[in-house]
Amino acid sequence: MRCNAIVIPPRLKLFFALSRTPHGVIDMAAPALAALLCLGHFPPAATIVLGLVTAFAGYTAVYALNDLVDYRMDRQKVRLGAYADGEDFLDGVLVRHPLAKGALTLLEATLWTGGWALVAMVGAWLLNPICLFIFLAGGLLEAVYCLLWRVTPLRALINGIVKSLGAVAAVYAVNPQPSMMFLIVLFSWIVCWEIGGQNIPNDWTDIQDDRRFKAKTIPVQLGMARAGLLALVCLVAAFFLTFLLVWVSALSFGIVHLLALVGLGLGLLLWPALRLVEANGRPQAMDLFNKASLFPLSLFGVVLVRLLLF
Repeated sequence: MRCNAIVIPPRLKLFFALSRTPHGVIDMAAPALAALLCLGHFPPAATIVLGLVTAFAGYTAVYALNDLVDYRMDRQKVRLGAYADGEDFLDGVLVRHPLAKGALTLLEATLWTGGWALVAMVGAWLLNPICLFIFLAGGLLEAVYCLLWRVTPLRALINGIVKSLGAVAAVYAVNPQPSMMFLIVLFSWIVCWEIGGQNIPNDWTDIQDDRRFKAKTIPVQLGMARAGLLALVCLVAAFFLTFLLVWVSALSFGIVHLLALVGLGLGLLLWPALRLVEANGRPQAMDLFNKASLFPLSLFGVVLVRLLLF
């Protein structure tokens, strides 16, 4: 029997591209992971379904908000030939920045972003009103992050905070009174992973355009060599924080699971970071970004195995 693949309408693909949906779906693993580690077991089915819808809506809205805030600057970049990456870059699987390229109108992008934000707010409120305030804080910080592009490289820290808020919200969705130690370790782990595995290599791929527009990103301000070392330091910290996170979680892990975490950390974080430090090249930065993006998802897989089979 022949199975037909699901065909996504071209117009809808543009909206998914605006929200970087392939990346957003992968990022949803972090809040799912955080919820399971905090709770120690699966939450009720209704919470799972509502949580998935809310997380998808939240990531869809926030990623699209990034392009809305950066619309004018991205338009200037496009005129100079920027954002021409292909499928070797996770954020380039679909069209990069369709709004800036004129494939979507500003009204369409605004309605898309606002609609998903409304879904996320309703879902967050139903899960736990605290989650709603966390989502609103994340949206505000995302806008601030974009506006600081020409101000300070410390905006990378804000990006890390934004990424961590999704996981923090997921914890409050399943546990109204979580362990503060668990939240601190979770927050620190995601911030280190985001800066070293996402922010620095992502900005590295755009360094030529960023220099032209006088952006103050970490690679521009520190130079490639020191930016690579900083990424490595952050990912080494994230690697060790992974084991602290599982230690303070509600789950116990056997030697097999811990060895799996070691292998995943080495293969997806440390080895690609070392290659970047050694080569200082754009392909290595893209490789680190792509592999590091899969790290929370891979850990989520380990936790699922632990819950279902061991």
